[in-house]
Amino acid sequence: MSGIGCSNAAYAMPGLLRPNGGQKGSKRDNRCCSFQMPLHYPRFKKSDYETMPEWKLDCLLNEYGLPVAGDVTQKRKFAMGAFLWPSQE
Repeated sequence: MSGIGCSNAAYAMPGLLRPNGGQKGSKRDNRCCSFQMPLHYPRFKKSDYETMPEWKLDCLLNEYGLPVAGDVTQKRKFAMGAFLWPSQE
């Protein structure tokens, strides 16, 4: 399955969370804050994760705010544990 991008501005919701409690005019108001939530749950199969290149795993994990540490084998195992249902394993 394709269509994964590392960043997508369409998901961003600027100003949703304001660090100053929503008060305009504060010194901290000029900071950029946004909340990103991907629109769809990933629909990859176990075989997709097993052959997925490392850069694509990094983008997928990053998109969901998950850790992107370790080698490619660790990332694959983490992604499969996070996104595959028990019936798909």
